[in-house]
Amino acid sequence: MSLKPLALFVKHDGASSRSAVTCQYKCGNACFHEVPNTSKGEYFGDIVAAISRRRLFQGSAAVVIGVGAGSVLAACGDDSTENTAVEKNPGTGVGTTFDVVAPNKEDALVVPKGYEQNVVIRWGDPVLPDAPAFDIAKQSAAAQAKQFGYNNDYAALLPIAGKDNAFLLVVSHEYTTETHMFLGYNPDAPTREQFETALAAHGLSVVELKGEQGTGKLTPVMGQYNRRLTGTSEFKLTGPAAGTDFVKTSVDPSGTKVLGTLNNCSGGVTPWGTVLSGEENFNQYFAGVLADPTAQERGKRYGLGHPGAGQGEVSRRWETFDKRFDVAQEPNESNRFGYIVEVDPWDPTGTPVKHSAMGRFKHESANIYVTSDGTVVAYSGDDERFEYMYKFVSSKKIQPGDTAAARKANMTILDEGTLYVAKLTGDHPDQIDGTGKLPSDKGFTGKGQWIPLLETAADGKGRSLVDGMTAAEVAVFTRQAGDKVGATKMDRPEDFEPNPLTGKVYVALTNNSNRGAEGKAGVDEANPRKSNKNGQVLELVDDHKGTSFTWSLLLVCGDPATADTYFAGYDKTKVSPISCPDNLAFDPHGNLWISTDGNALKSNDGLFAVVLEGDKRGETKQFLTVPLGAETCGPIVTKDRVLVAVQHPGELEGASADKPGSHWPDGGASVPRPAVAVVWKSGGGEIGV
Repeated sequence: MSLKPLALFVKHDGASSRSAVTCQYKCGNACFHEVPNTSKGEYFGDIVAAISRRRLFQGSAAVVIGVGAGSVLAACGDDSTENTAVEKNPGTGVGTTFDVVAPNKEDALVVPKGYEQNVVIRWGDPVLPDAPAFDIAKQSAAAQAKQFGYNNDYAALLPIAGKDNAFLLVVSHEYTTETHMFLGYNPDAPTREQFETALAAHGLSVVELKGEQGTGKLTPVMGQYNRRLTGTSEFKLTGPAAGTDFVKTSVDPSGTKVLGTLNNCSGGVTPWGTVLSGEENFNQYFAGVLADPTAQERGKRYGLGHPGAGQGEVSRRWETFDKRFDVAQEPNESNRFGYIVEVDPWDPTGTPVKHSAMGRFKHESANIYVTSDGTVVAYSGDDERFEYMYKFVSSKKIQPGDTAAARKANMTILDEGTLYVAKLTGDHPDQIDGTGKLPSDKGFTGKGQWIPLLETAADGKGRSLVDGMTAAEVAVFTRQAGDKVGATKMDRPEDFEPNPLTGKVYVALTNNSNRGAEGKAGVDEANPRKSNKNGQVLELVDDHKGTSFTWSLLLVCGDPATADTYFAGYDKTKVSPISCPDNLAFDPHGNLWISTDGNALKSNDGLFAVVLEGDKRGETKQFLTVPLGAETCGPIVTKDRVLVAVQHPGELEGASADKPGSHWPDGGASVPRPAVAVVWKSGGGEIGV
């Protein structure tokens, strides 16, 4: 089928479609501040020489489930059993047959012809039995702590053993937009109740779902596992940062107990049945000025302490109500955020963990691949302009069995091993001119090296592999460690996903309008365009437990009618326009699905299916679009369902709770409410088949 790009996409100014209010509340206007990464980097040859002088940590290979990549997806838990079968030719396009959804600006969730949809759960819906019904005019912190949180992002769907068509839905709540949450909100004078309600709207929700026989509809129920984690729930800090002077506060002199999790973006499901969540733009919640010059410099590298931080510019003013959000009074509180969080959704009373062995930065997510010999590898991107890509290779074995004791033991796997950061080189350095022009052999390709930063032993004690930094410093100030070893500056590495059927690893690089700007890093083969507004998708063939990989660009996103786009060599007249790739997922057939955030082509964001192998490699087709002002998050693609988390619907210029910019999902004159939606084929049947 030949897809004709709409005329409105032939010419565009390339600016992101994110509204100012979204930029303000989602990331603290990160793109309007000076880039935190001002490091000069090192020559790759110097780094390789340095590695050869180091004695690398030799961890024991975990022999756990004795399976290859094809079985890891099943171990992670999906809502259908088809994932236990290894696809004969994964990623060749089976499962991507559907009528393409055209770019649009509708205030609706638009799905292909022949598909149905329903809203699973929305902001304010009850999660716990005694939660009140949602009423935008009668909100309270006590109510919100029992209701579904705001701005849902990552979503995981886990089957409940012994129950037919029953699942756990685990969802992260990235941030709050107070002007869209509260009627009559005054950003210069929020009330204590508004502050506490917003804090309670962060975190994660765990809710049981019941499927409907004969359709894909999912309905929340008051199950035994239902739970809300908020900005005040207790978390345990583990690894080399725990107990050090960098994380001790007046409330927690032990440096091991953190209240809350903030700005939880994407995540992943582990083979042992827990859920990982990345704390991303945590810096925006903190105000004040750090007194110590060294602390100031370290904080600046994370976006702390810029003019207006936490004040009128960000419009939170949380420090007015709780001194822990004032770095002048609690200089270490911000060091307790920016980690990978692990939650056991099967234990509604358990204490979640923050893993400092995996480093502290603006984690988009963490996703796991288990090698054939049982080695656990977790990949994570640092979502900011010119930041780095990381992986953590565990040296601990998985405890077999689906029991509470096994999960508790396995929740220490990510506390023991080696943290690496990536350095990439291109095969065609002389042919990269910033225009996006393809190299002569028709592909952007290169090699890479994983540079070790930190070893963590079984007792949680670390050993730094970075000259001039202690283990605790590497764990807490991981960005500086990456700077010192000359890691490659990327165009906002967001979701980082290994394909469980092929072992190849994919990275969504969302955009970077500062690429090639004066005083900023120039183009390279992995980031080949100046003023990159549309982003790209990177494909890695990694030696998962080793230190080397090769890479290529699968997609260079944008309007397929323009010369600076690339779809793995596929005919560009037969693909959907795609801009600003964000979250990634795989269907049971091994195809890649991409959700977008900030579509620079002036259409609503959407979800796309991409063929990875065979004659149709690079074919990109839009499956759905989300409503006005919304971002597409948390895609889950199973045999018979597609779920998306619709984040910040209606966040348009000039809109607010008093003047809604969208009426999705409830219609009429209602305020927009972030929600998780499910899509299925009318009459049943497999998605895209």
